[in-house]
Amino acid sequence: MGVFFSGRELIDIAIGIERNGVSFYHSLAKSTENEIAKGIYEYLADEERKHIEVFQSMLGSMADYRPPETHTEEYDLYLKALIDSRVFTDDQIAYEMAQRVTSDAEAIQMALGAEKDSILFYSELRDLVRRSDRELANKIIEEERSHLRQLSELKESLSKR
Repeated sequence: MGVFFSGRELIDIAIGIERNGVSFYHSLAKSTENEIAKGIYEYLADEERKHIEVFQSMLGSMADYRPPETHTEEYDLYLKALIDSRVFTDDQIAYEMAQRVTSDAEAIQMALGAEKDSILFYSELRDLVRRSDRELANKIIEEERSHLRQLSELKESLSKR
């Protein structure tokens, strides 16, 4: 038997991912002495807050919508694995991970992985929500890609120092 998620459940998961990202980036901003990195971390925390608002607005239109049950069990298990393997399972873990980071390079590498995981999750989510909500998901995916570029540029900048 497959593992089925309602659109509402997936949006709730996405909101959790974003909350955890806020905690992670906020903690990194507080712990770094590098002003450039601090500014980027603060910007990324603000962006994650905006994503929470977008997802919360999507919740209002979802009701009890369930995607068509045309998925295979293998796909459902894949989606469940994506959810279960999130880097930040809750905001306390995100905070603790940020506190254990020993360098900006390590923090950036961790953040790059989290952003990539988010893009993968949201790409799958996009195909499971109503058509009217897909454009919002596309917007968030593009913003996450922008975060990847910013983090990559920061990583390159720090490696040149």
